[in-house]
Amino acid sequence: MHEISLSDVSSLVGQELGTSKWITIDQAMINLFADATHDHQFIHVDPNRAAAESPFGGTIAHGFLTLALLSVMNFSGMPKFREQTLGINYGFDRVRFISPVRTGSRVHGRFVLSDCRLRRASILMTAYNVTVEIENENKPALTANWIAIAQFNPKDRPKAG
Repeated sequence: MHEISLSDVSSLVGQELGTSKWITIDQAMINLFADATHDHQFIHVDPNRAAAESPFGGTIAHGFLTLALLSVMNFSGMPKFREQTLGINYGFDRVRFISPVRTGSRVHGRFVLSDCRLRRASILMTAYNVTVEIENENKPALTANWIAIAQFNPKDRPKAG
């Protein structure tokens, strides 16, 4: 995994910065997520009923499970800021669940830097347009605008233009 210097970040706005490794979403992962969130809707946890009663032909991952996997996708696919001392998830401006992720599917994330700005002497706020793609599918599982904060030592502050 390569690194990016804070002084180079603004020149990368609009560029894809990384693509994560593929992650298989199996029934065991879906069941654990259902237990953690208390969301045991049959389309997620009951393969027989989901095959018989849903339009998906079987169980599907929770949309929020796919969203939660963005953290591991970020770690496996995004370059790190060389000077960063701490990264913080700030939230999302927009999330859209486009296509269901069928059990057994593989997904990965693509990250495009859409914005970056210094918030304080030691805080860089970044925004990424993220797409979670499903292997061998035309439409993505989800799209989102994800905002993150990179904290760094003020002495490492990028120099103005």
